[in-house]
Amino acid sequence: MERSEAERVLSAVEERLASDPSAGLAGSGFWKVVSAAKQTPELVAEFAERIAAIDRAAFERWALLTVPLRVGTAVALVGTVLGLVLVGLAYSTPEPWNGLILLAGTGVLLVTTHCLAHLVVGRLAGIRFTHWFIGTIARPQPGVKTDYATYLTTTAKRRAWMHASGALVSKILPFALLPAGFIAGVPGWATVLLVVVGVVSIITDILWSTRVSDWKKFRREMSFANR
Repeated sequence: MERSEAERVLSAVEERLASDPSAGLAGSGFWKVVSAAKQTPELVAEFAERIAAIDRAAFERWALLTVPLRVGTAVALVGTVLGLVLVGLAYSTPEPWNGLILLAGTGVLLVTTHCLAHLVVGRLAGIRFTHWFIGTIARPQPGVKTDYATYLTTTAKRRAWMHASGALVSKILPFALLPAGFIAGVPGWATVLLVVVGVVSIITDILWSTRVSDWKKFRREMSFANR
């Protein structure tokens, strides 16, 4: 994409967002500019900040709930500590309650560590974040919003692994807690449920995430890395 074409599209998108409070980015050509920028350092150097501003304006329109980054991170860290405490309590709680407590801790950790993994790996890769958010009623899982300017200036391979990090943690966690269950002496059904959670998570990734979520984004960015 030529610079003049990118300029024209971005100007049109900015005007569209300014004039129509309900307007989004679909069909605007914005993502074609983003794709071109990922392959053209000159476009990133000139347009990264404008792309980030447009992306953030659109994000603030569609996100169901947004929370400042520090607040959301603090809540996630507290939740992670709570999850670990629950796992620890399973060691000193009699059956069958120790199994229920272990599963409750696993559930809390699955919710909190997914996005924390994105955040940690992204920051190590040079990507900054602006908010925690809940996307839509149909997809109420929490997320962390990237600052698109720093996202574009990071290499494609690092972007890819940032996207993969949350999914990897979610897949590993149930199996990683199996030894805790054995040591704590939880009932067999609790151990089986941990395995089921892990297997279902893998199947969900294969059937869903590869089409619309983290693994789709991983494959997309790796395709840029391989060009």
